[in-house]
Amino acid sequence: MRRKWLWLAGSVSTAIAGVVAWLVVMPPELLRVGDGYAAKIVCSNVFVAGRDPQVVLADDVQAPGHPLLRLVRISVDETRKTVTARMFGFAAPGHAIYREGLGCTNVTQGEFAAFPGNRQLRRRAQQVDDSKPWPDGSGTAINPAVQTLVMDKQLAGPGMRAILVIKNGRILAETYADGFSSATPLLGWSMTKSVTAALIGIRIRDGEMALDRTELLPQWRNDPRHQITLADLMAMQSGLQFNEDYGDVTDVTRMLYLEGDMADFAADKSLEAKPGERFNYSSGTTTILSRLWMDTFGSVREALTFPRVALFRPLGMTSAVLEPDAHGTFVGSSYMYATARDWGRFGLFLLQNGNWNGEQLLPNGFVDFMRTPTKASKGRYGAGQVWTQYGRDGGPALPPDAYWMQGHDGQTVMLVPSLGLAVVRLGLTPSRSGYDVRVLEAKIIEAVK
Repeated sequence: MRRKWLWLAGSVSTAIAGVVAWLVVMPPELLRVGDGYAAKIVCSNVFVAGRDPQVVLADDVQAPGHPLLRLVRISVDETRKTVTARMFGFAAPGHAIYREGLGCTNVTQGEFAAFPGNRQLRRRAQQVDDSKPWPDGSGTAINPAVQTLVMDKQLAGPGMRAILVIKNGRILAETYADGFSSATPLLGWSMTKSVTAALIGIRIRDGEMALDRTELLPQWRNDPRHQITLADLMAMQSGLQFNEDYGDVTDVTRMLYLEGDMADFAADKSLEAKPGERFNYSSGTTTILSRLWMDTFGSVREALTFPRVALFRPLGMTSAVLEPDAHGTFVGSSYMYATARDWGRFGLFLLQNGNWNGEQLLPNGFVDFMRTPTKASKGRYGAGQVWTQYGRDGGPALPPDAYWMQGHDGQTVMLVPSLGLAVVRLGLTPSRSGYDVRVLEAKIIEAVK
């Protein structure tokens, strides 16, 4: 028995030594990215979505992520509304702070120490009227056939958290995973890009921006980047270098979790192609777009309140929270939380060509511009931050006018103008799962035609 215990102790010691050696040779930046990611995801899900921190750590951070993330431990300060994440002391900790109305932001150690905290959490209750149909109230017009489809676990896919089907402005079907409900704000990841496009559309309507404008940033004026137009950025064909791969320290992970001024980081990239000629999907590009529309305002306060005043409030999107970086620029590429019903409201807004309750919030024709396929993307991406084809070739046939808001880990809103149809599907479904939301979408289309 003693020999057995000695063998076991030796094996454990060897394993621990192996883990320590592995961590020592890992790039420090990768460890910092992991800590920053964990702090940010937990912070937003706790203080924006109202979820349990340990559940978020286990389900959202550790289960689907890099093996390193399983070593992360978190500390949540409910009083200051902050989160710290650290991998057993092997790297500088990641910090995220919550601010009322602005959600959570990664900050440096010094900014974290200086943060005074939130005196109180003023969570505005969503005002709904059960007697009125959605979107003005909460009433639905459930279609039993469509409801059966969204309740089918195989069609809904692994990690599904919310599905909402809207036809002609009414909710036909709705379902949520355990622990989630119609009141739970969910991260849209890159679906946020389409919201950024709408905010720019409003500024174009106001005469503050123009698609053909060049010399967009001061640092671009004395080099070939001055030729980049707003339209080039909107269509992801600026020519700027940017690596969008996840899972390691690349441009996108460095920007999101190591850089305090994300727009400046992205804008500093050099040209790798002539503007307008090559498609390169880039979260850095959309973060630059956020900087550009925010710079059209005379004050920081005006810019920070603009999404809520000009878009969310008119549409009744009371749950929507767009989060900024440490510099104060909205991370318009990636960080918007909203309930499935509020993502649905935005989808309905696009189906109505930017009109809401008779008021034309977007310029006439702007939504058509957004969903016009571009030559540089070989028809896969629209001119204004939406996808005009989903996934790879193949899959079920869908209406030719279908287009998508699409985000990391399985976030989608399919829009079919000819059918007045929007299908919202949110969850935690990594691409390696092989799930294809088009199968569900095709079944729904067949049921509502």
